Amino acid sequence: MSDHYAVKMKSIKDYNNRPKADNPVKIQDLTLRDGHQSLFATRGRTEDMIPVAEMMDEIGFWGVEVWGGATFDTMHRFLNEDPWERLRTLKRYFKKTPFSMLLRGQNVVGYRNYADDVAKAFVEQATENGMDIFRTFDALNDFRNFETVVAAIKSCQKHFQGCICYSLTEPRMGGDVYNLKYYLDKARDLETMGADSICIKDMAGIMAPYDAFELIKALKDATPIPIHLHSHFTSGMAPMTHLKAIEAGVDIIDTCMTSYAYRTSHPAVEPLVMTLVGTNRDTGFDIRKLAKINDVLEKEVLPKYKHLLDDSKVSIIDINVLLHQTPGGMLSNLVNQLREMDALDRIDEVYKELPKVRKDLGQIPLVTPTSQIVGIQTVNNVLFDTEDEKYKMITGQVKDLCYGLYGKTAVPINPELQAKALHCYERGEDPITCRPGEVLEPELEKSRKELQGLTSNIEDIILYTLYPVTGKKFLSYKYGKETPPDSMRPRTLDDVKKEQALIAKAKAGKLVEKKEVPVPEMGSHTRTFNVLVDDEYFEVKVDEPGGQPIITHSVPQQVTPAVRAVSPQQVSPPSRVMAAPAAPVAQPASAPPSKPLTPKPSEPTGDVCEPTGTQLLAPMPGMIVSYNYNVGDRVGKGQPVLILEAMKMENALPAPVSGVIRAINFKSGDSVPKNAVLCVIG
Repeated sequence: MSDHYAVKMKSIKDYNNRPKADNPVKIQDLTLRDGHQSLFATRGRTEDMIPVAEMMDEIGFWGVEVWGGATFDTMHRFLNEDPWERLRTLKRYFKKTPFSMLLRGQNVVGYRNYADDVAKAFVEQATENGMDIFRTFDALNDFRNFETVVAAIKSCQKHFQGCICYSLTEPRMGGDVYNLKYYLDKARDLETMGADSICIKDMAGIMAPYDAFELIKALKDATPIPIHLHSHFTSGMAPMTHLKAIEAGVDIIDTCMTSYAYRTSHPAVEPLVMTLVGTNRDTGFDIRKLAKINDVLEKEVLPKYKHLLDDSKVSIIDINVLLHQTPGGMLSNLVNQLREMDALDRIDEVYKELPKVRKDLGQIPLVTPTSQIVGIQTVNNVLFDTEDEKYKMITGQVKDLCYGLYGKTAVPINPELQAKALHCYERGEDPITCRPGEVLEPELEKSRKELQGLTSNIEDIILYTLYPVTGKKFLSYKYGKETPPDSMRPRTLDDVKKEQALIAKAKAGKLVEKKEVPVPEMGSHTRTFNVLVDDEYFEVKVDEPGGQPIITHSVPQQVTPAVRAVSPQQVSPPSRVMAAPAAPVAQPASAPPSKPLTPKPSEPTGDVCEPTGTQLLAPMPGMIVSYNYNVGDRVGKGQPVLILEAMKMENALPAPVSGVIRAINFKSGDSVPKNAVLCVIG
């Protein structure tokens, strides 16, 4: 490329009129999806994408990724936004550039494999709303999970980009699993399936530059299909990896606008554009147009989200990812989970345990949802395992993986773990070997019936099917059945300015303004007192205007302690406690009672006796998915009482004792802190 570069540079008189490259590298922009997903937890709002949409449309990107991944989940769960509406809205501003989305195959945009009717309907609705390119991947690289969505994509005459999730079993590409042959075989499988392009998805940024050259060169020799490289910046290698891939002939590269680049995101587009100027791979982009976009993002958008960035690290790279291969977004989730459980000091134990769990689960690649599956199970092992028992708390998703509901793993799952996970598993104890979708019953009609009276819109039905608990709550907001909390309110620049002013006052020691009041002169009756407060000594002077009071008459009084009558209605009961009809057992609870939650104003606060018995406590912060029993039901020790979702993974919590459910303190959709009393068994 260097000789060609020298020839080209001689002919460049005006940057804007530079000759068109012989083989320009195509660029897909990820700012509006993976950029904010990687940096600030996918909290970017549609209103903050509109100001740059038309400018981005003029750049000449091969595609812009605007949807999929975690956006579908985060929008309805945290932002009170309809994901389908974002697609329609942005399509009005992008007139030239194709839209791209990240589709998790049979996982769609959720965290498990959904039935075929759900996957098919999702693709059809996405197409109807403006999607053009479906970047499709499977966390296990089991392409049987592509079959349903690919048929739908092809039927809608859209671009099917087949992904191969990049993973390693050695520090560099090689070893007995993820070697060059593995990737070439997968690429040939995608070509057979009719892929319009093939993407190597390096979600953790672990691809070394010379491995990229070898892999891309081999892929270009093996297939005529365009090759696309997606590599996160996390380890710091991605810009070098991009250059070596370009030298090897890669067709398309993923980048972000500088404002949304680096850290756990992607390399920035602007340095790459300038690096390739005058070469046979010149993008042809105008750097000044890119600068204007960044100016808007820096001044009008990013200030609203900087409070979500992790400023605890000095370095913008994380070399540890080369050891544990956990994508940056998942790593930040693990840190937050440990922090909420007051166990952040055990993060090194998590790093050490993570490769062991990954190996036990079939050496699976770490990408959504398998990164969550491995990550959360690792945390559970570190926090709850004992010397006598390993894998003491197995998540529902690990059980599904062991059964085969996610597909075929790269190597067999540890047989002892698989047997333990499938003990009394609801679908059976013998794992399946067929395509997972074949054993899943249709889901849409059931969801349609459950939403009767609220909505019959197919988009709402799909959303609810993917996320039954949070989806139902969002739809209740959407149709005015409930009022969304203030936490879902958009953050404005005025909000940012007020916070900045408050911080500036605090730094200047003026957070509490002191009123200037003239100090009167001390009179002749001033008295001095010694005051002790928490072992600190103060000398206080008291001056009483007019002199000391004169007592002219006193009558001794009989002092009787005051007793205030309290009616039963004045005693606040625990929030949402449903007492059993049977009389409570007159024995103390086996665990100290937690502080009662303050009842919501809309809830009754009548006279309720707090049931006694054995309390089932939340082992971690999370969200209640469902209870398996009602008040008054009998439960056996060890039977799963409820499902607690922590970081999108489900944990079945067993009954600590046999007995009758005396109280249920929460409902589906409630968020609970660690050690919350979830129910009482007596």
